[in-house]
Amino acid sequence: MIRWMVGLIGLAFAATQALAADPIEIGVGYLGVAGSRSTLSLVEQPAENDGVAGAKLAIEDNNTTGKFLNQHFTLEERRIKAGEDPVQAASALAEKDGFIIVDLPADALLKVSDALRDRGTLLFNAGAIDERLREADCRANVIHSAPTRSMLADALGQYLVWKKWSRWLLVVGSHDEDKLYADALRRAATRFGAKIVQERTFEDTGGARRTDSGVTLIQRQMPVFTQQAPAYDVLVAADESEVFAAYLPYRTWDPRPVAGSAGLVPRSWDAAQDQWGATQMQNRFMKLNSRRMTALDMQAWTAVRMIGEAASRTNSGDVKKVTDFIKGPNFEIAAFKGTRLTLRDWNLQLRQPILLVDGRMVVSVSPQEGFLHQVSELDTLGYDRPESKCKLK
Repeated sequence: MIRWMVGLIGLAFAATQALAADPIEIGVGYLGVAGSRSTLSLVEQPAENDGVAGAKLAIEDNNTTGKFLNQHFTLEERRIKAGEDPVQAASALAEKDGFIIVDLPADALLKVSDALRDRGTLLFNAGAIDERLREADCRANVIHSAPTRSMLADALGQYLVWKKWSRWLLVVGSHDEDKLYADALRRAATRFGAKIVQERTFEDTGGARRTDSGVTLIQRQMPVFTQQAPAYDVLVAADESEVFAAYLPYRTWDPRPVAGSAGLVPRSWDAAQDQWGATQMQNRFMKLNSRRMTALDMQAWTAVRMIGEAASRTNSGDVKKVTDFIKGPNFEIAAFKGTRLTLRDWNLQLRQPILLVDGRMVVSVSPQEGFLHQVSELDTLGYDRPESKCKLK
């Protein structure tokens, strides 16, 4: 008994000494673009703190665990305006923060990555879904918590094929990002056995539809645009530029479901997600921000939690130790998606299920039942190791 009591006193003394020491400070930067992108729907206008709000929630989560490990996490946010140099802003963050969450277009992210390569800073891509960032333009100092276009398209394609909606009418916008999404949808159709019966292009003429006559114009335009199509099961829209897809549901010539950029939409996260403990997460976010959590919020939250998880597992705030653990075989992270998420070591993309949502409910979650893989069913979404062209550098 005496020995047991002496042992307890020793442990208590050691814990007191550890708590008395200054905590390990782990700085995380957040680099994004000033302002927010306008959407067709007034209901879906992104908040000014879209993305960074998720990062702030994750900082709180990290510090809850950090109290027991004598670790303290901080977040510093920088926003760049049009014409400003992203490298300069990133370099300023890197002076104090060893980790930076980045929500920038692909070209800007690559400039930042190359500029900080020799400084040892680890970047987390929370916003850009471009395939080339994980393929020909992949970088060893960039980890991707955002999914790729091919992951989103494959998630949708699996469900449509599972439903036996295998004949697709593909409608593509006229902007470059629309065409990239269309490429991913074509790949998904080929990969899972669907057939694109016809493709149509919706040209962006720059006309405004938020006028008194807008509803009448749309109601006449969309049926005419979609008439005389070959027999199809579902209309799949590629409209990342937010020009036309939101006007398609209930307005097509034939009574058919819409998917892709409107109707049934693939996302990494949605405010309707309530499975696997997500309600608790959604409620905490709502209490802090008085709004619902978006996909970008979740992608930023996941990135910050990856840092926190690795720091707790390594009991260190050293950037190299944390980086090595995240890239290693033992890393995994829980993210309210029903399975542990892991990293693809060939291109540093986070494996993750994709939600299929309709604006009110989560309709399904991909990978779908029956789509098997020898390593992980999550690798049925996006480019698999044998397909990858990434050479990390």
